[in-house]
Amino acid sequence: MPEPKRRKLPAGTLYRGREGMWSWVLHRITGTAIFFFLLVHILDTALIRISPEAYDAVIGTYKTPIMGLGEVALVAAVGLHALNGLRIIFIDLFSWGPRAQKAMFWIVVVLWILLLVGFVPRHLMVVFGGH
Repeated sequence: MPEPKRRKLPAGTLYRGREGMWSWVLHRITGTAIFFFLLVHILDTALIRISPEAYDAVIGTYKTPIMGLGEVALVAAVGLHALNGLRIIFIDLFSWGPRAQKAMFWIVVVLWILLLVGFVPRHLMVVFGGH
């Protein structure tokens, strides 16, 4: 019995790990992480109405080095999500957007790294005792 012919897909129709797929995955991950942060933030802020002492206790736990590292992750997630969101707007808004999406992905990555290079050292100095 002859082997069935495999359908040949045109190049570029599936992501297969290219920039578009990673952009999509990272956008979903950062969006979900930001959503859960906002949920926790709303809940801990609501504590002020219930018990100011409980609110102060929760805020006190946020002033630890581990939470300082969590703030780095939060800024990284918000920065990447925002820059990638602008990239998506450009892809949707301009006729040249889909053709330039790969280049725009790398521009987003470079801008994101520059954002973190400007933020992380100063933030970590504050978190670990230096001002």
